[in-house]
Amino acid sequence: MKKLGTWEMKLALFLVAASVIIYSTKMLLRHNPENTIDYLFNAIGFLPISVLLVTVVLNHLLTIRSHQEKMQKLNMVIGTFFAEVGNNLLTVLSDYDEESSDLRNKLIIGNDWGAERFRSASASIDGHSFSVNWREIDLAEMDRFLMQKRDFLLRLLENPVLLENQKFTELLRAVFHLNEELQRRPGFDCLPESDCQHIGGDIDRVYKELVSEWVRYMEYLKNSYPYMFSLALRTNPFDEEASAIVQE
Repeated sequence: MKKLGTWEMKLALFLVAASVIIYSTKMLLRHNPENTIDYLFNAIGFLPISVLLVTVVLNHLLTIRSHQEKMQKLNMVIGTFFAEVGNNLLTVLSDYDEESSDLRNKLIIGNDWGAERFRSASASIDGHSFSVNWREIDLAEMDRFLMQKRDFLLRLLENPVLLENQKFTELLRAVFHLNEELQRRPGFDCLPESDCQHIGGDIDRVYKELVSEWVRYMEYLKNSYPYMFSLALRTNPFDEEASAIVQE
């Protein structure tokens, strides 16, 4: 329980005392206590509505603002993830996607995209069969890359704002699991077919989660940060002709 000396209690006592002094002064000067009492009851009658406005409506507005601020921080974290890890993984995995041509055609995002186009792209992802040709991937190189980024990924997990986005947390969990699977192998040259297929399933999981989160993040940039969206368009990992250089 809060002590009486806190600033909230001091403020409450001051306001109550001020009200008593004001009403007492009015009755002394106007010599009309009946009107003062009537006015006092009218004010008390409006008090529940005032409480409603302050505690419910204002609290709801503050909650919305707090959520928006958390989402901004979360999307900053997601943007950092794609800059450091996600875009590189998407580029590699999409190159070895056995049905990449169909997916690429649906994920060449443009400046004219609206909410409907992004919803359509998300629906395409749900219906896409994510199957990376793991036989062609350099697993040793992927293992080295993920180990280089492990400290960065661990720092992301320590960020409390990740609790606001279960999907992104699932993506990080899938990436960590793939990293752990690769780390537990002494090498990748003599692995049995069954083990390679198991690793391939882990890669497919990471790939699907990456693509889904990437589309959502691109829509966020489109709506909130056009200048960042411009760079993301020019470096689209699904666009084989993508270049950060601005062309006329």
